[in-house]
Amino acid sequence: MDTRTLEKTVVAALEDIKAKDIEVIDTTRLTSLFDRIVIATGDSNRQTRALARNVQEKVREAGAPVVSVEGEETGEWVLVDLGDIVVHIMQPAIRSYYNLEELWAAPSTLRRGRTTADVAAQ
Repeated sequence: MDTRTLEKTVVAALEDIKAKDIEVIDTTRLTSLFDRIVIATGDSNRQTRALARNVQEKVREAGAPVVSVEGEETGEWVLVDLGDIVVHIMQPAIRSYYNLEELWAAPSTLRRGRTTADVAAQ
């Protein structure tokens, strides 16, 4: 399955269970490990686990494999590895603390015609 179709499947699965603040970050120019990171928020342990299960079910139904799942036992931060896409489903406090969007988005600003010196000058 191509990355764009897999991404749409993941986002739809998250929307089905009312995930909040869904963000998709293109990492193709940042790492060769995966092409996208999808980050979403669930309000409780139960919801984060339900979101992760729904992502797994919808991806398998679409014919793509689920490589691994981590964090289901606590439900504070569940990671679903789909190979080309890594899905992070977090509770609000965990998402705010780790701030993955900033970690992965900051380098991407450098590839929009800006140099390291331009960023440092801000």
